[in-house]
Amino acid sequence: MSTAVLDRPADRVETDELVRTLAAGRRRRALLLVLALVAALVAAMAVRVLLGRYTVTIPDFLAILGGATIPGATFVVMEDKLPRAVLGALAGLAFGASGALFRRVLGNPLASPDILGISHGASAGAVAGMAFWGLRGVAIIPAALLGSAVALALVLSASAGRHTGIVGQRFLLGGVAVAALGTAVVTQLIARLPLAGAQEAAVWTVGSLSGASAQRIVWLAVTLALLLPLAVWLHSALRPAELGPELAVGLGSRPVPTRAAALGVGTVLAAAATAVAGPLAFVALLATPIATALGRGRPRIVAAALTGAVIVVVADIVASEALTTVDLPTGVVTGALGAPAMLWILLRSRKVA
Repeated sequence: MSTAVLDRPADRVETDELVRTLAAGRRRRALLLVLALVAALVAAMAVRVLLGRYTVTIPDFLAILGGATIPGATFVVMEDKLPRAVLGALAGLAFGASGALFRRVLGNPLASPDILGISHGASAGAVAGMAFWGLRGVAIIPAALLGSAVALALVLSASAGRHTGIVGQRFLLGGVAVAALGTAVVTQLIARLPLAGAQEAAVWTVGSLSGASAQRIVWLAVTLALLLPLAVWLHSALRPAELGPELAVGLGSRPVPTRAAALGVGTVLAAAATAVAGPLAFVALLATPIATALGRGRPRIVAAALTGAVIVVVADIVASEALTTVDLPTGVVTGALGAPAMLWILLRSRKVA
C-alpha cells in the first residue's frame, strides 16, 4: 500500500507532462494550419490581381502601389482587381467567423447564417432600402443590418420554448422558415423596382464583388477589427458549454448570455459581409467543416475565417476568369460548391446518428 502511495506523485507528474506535450502539439498544429491558410489566401489574392484576362507583372504591380501610373494597368488593378480581391477576403473572413459562431452555439453542422435566414434578412433589408428609399452603395448597410436583426428576432421568437431555449432543432426550423420568408420579400421588392434597379438588385442578391470600392472595404475592415477579436473570445468561452449546462456553470462559464452574445456578433458579421458583397451562398456553411477537417477535428474560428476568405477569393477567380466572355456573380460559384457540400454534410450527419 505504501509503495503505491509513493508512486502516485511520479505518475501524476508523468501524466501532467503528457498533457502538456499533447497541448503543445495541438497548438503547434493549429499555428501551422493558420500559417498555411494565410499563405493560401495570399496566393489566391495574388492570382486574382496579377493573372487572368489582363495580366500584370509583379514589377508593374509594385510600381502601381507606389503611385506610378501605367496606362490601362493602373485602372484595372486599382479599380477592379485589387478592390475585388481585398473585399472578397474581408467578406470571407466575416462569413467564416460567423459560421463558426453559429455552429458552436447550436451544435449542428447545418447551423450557418445563410441556412438560418440571417443573410436572407440582410438581403431583404438592403433591397427594401433600394426599393423604398433609393439607397445605393454603402448607404444600404444600415438597412441590411436592420433586416438581419429582424430576422434573428423572428427566429428567436419562433424557436424559444421552455426546454429548448435558443439552442436546438426548433432554432434551425425557425431559421429555414425565416429564410423562405426573406426570399419571398426580396422577390416581391425586386418586382417593384424599375428595370435598371431590378437588375442591380438581382445581381446583388446572388452575391457579387463587382461593386467593390474603398468605402465598402474600409467599412468592413473596421467592423472586422472590432468584432473578430470578440468573436474569437466568445468561440473559446463557449467550449465548456459543449460539456452540458451543469458542468459549464460548475466550471465558471455563463452559457446562456455567452450564447446570446455569440449569436449577436455572428449576426452582425454575416450582415456586414452581406451588406457589402451580397449573400454569398454557403460560404459560412462550408468554412467551418473544411477548417475542422484540416485541423484534425478541432474547430477553430480563426481557421474557419481564413478558410472562408480563401473560398470567396477562389470563387471570384472562377466567376470572373473561367469563362472568356461572361463574368458570373461570385455567389453563383459559391452556391454551386455549397449545394453538393450541404448534401454531403446531411449524409454524414445521418451516418453519425
